[in-house]
Amino acid sequence: MTTASAIASIDTASDAMMNALPHPVIMVAGDGKISDANVAAEQFFEASIPMLRRHQLRELVPFGSPLLALVEQVRRTGTTVNEYKVDLATPRNPGERLVDLYVAPLAEFPGQVIVMLQERTIAEKMDRQLTHRSAARSIIALAAMLAHEIKNPLSGIRGAAQLLEQSAADEDRSLTRLICDETDRIVRLVDRMEVFADERPVEREPVNIHVVLDRVKKLAESGFARHITFVEEYDPSLPPVYGNHDHLIQVFLNLVKNAAEAIGEGATDGEICLSTAFRSGVRLQVPGSKTRVSLPLEVCVRDNGPGVPEDLMPHLFDPFVTTKPSGSGLGLSLTSKIINDHGGIIECESQPRRTTFRVLMPVYSDDGDRPGDPPPSSS
Repeated sequence: MTTASAIASIDTASDAMMNALPHPVIMVAGDGKISDANVAAEQFFEASIPMLRRHQLRELVPFGSPLLALVEQVRRTGTTVNEYKVDLATPRNPGERLVDLYVAPLAEFPGQVIVMLQERTIAEKMDRQLTHRSAARSIIALAAMLAHEIKNPLSGIRGAAQLLEQSAADEDRSLTRLICDETDRIVRLVDRMEVFADERPVEREPVNIHVVLDRVKKLAESGFARHITFVEEYDPSLPPVYGNHDHLIQVFLNLVKNAAEAIGEGATDGEICLSTAFRSGVRLQVPGSKTRVSLPLEVCVRDNGPGVPEDLMPHLFDPFVTTKPSGSGLGLSLTSKIINDHGGIIECESQPRRTTFRVLMPVYSDDGDRPGDPPPSSS
């Protein structure tokens, strides 16, 4: 092998290694321009590598960002520095984006600095979801007990109202009818609460998530979202998800319905984007064991509605939390439960005209190992 071909081979291997990293990595030249980047950096900054190379680093990060000072410090001292929990929202993708920064000099290339970004949001959201799962077990037990205890007196109240209706005057029958209607409404609400107490294992099989999303899109376009434009950004090579077909339709139909209601019927430019992607490197520790499960399948529902109020974001998946005047606040709680039962996680990122619900799921494995199966619960 000639020297030139050996160097070319090394460069190819280096590029492959950089692009295999799940974290964004950029190389900054002495004049502040981006000289190179990996695929993860393209996704983070939402720009191709040729486009990134045309820009100065200061044009891609917020004004006065600590990253700019860190790059100068590393270039001046020649030592590696780290900074944690830095907000690196980009002009093309505003909103809080907390990252850990790792900045190091390249001794072989004087003046060049390499920067690696590690987003904190996924890890922190995973931790928060696992905390919610532990707390949910107590709530589920309470819901089951209350559902049983509430239904018995409601049955007696409704029966008494029906007896009164038979002998009541015409002007009073509207009141007995009101009692019956309201008790029926409470029973329906209790029935929905009982879903949370259903701890039976979910029957799962290999499911093509694109078939699920296509069904959801058709249902939406023929009903509640007929006035909204749908955009599909799918990865056609995505492997099957290990899940329940009907339950997944329920999940994404609810997310799309919420998106449509957030946009509103009067909107003329309403848009819902359905996207899928394979994100390697996302792993979650299963509660109650040391097993770490890979969650590489990402499905997103994004809308251009007004966004979720900031004060509701930490409680968005809690029961009875809703912004709808007539909503029960159980839809997103049930959605979260179904995704948790599948061994996945769901989170929301919201800002005006860009609200994204992101679902991370395990893939189907035909080797007998079923990822995402929850371990036996301990009492």
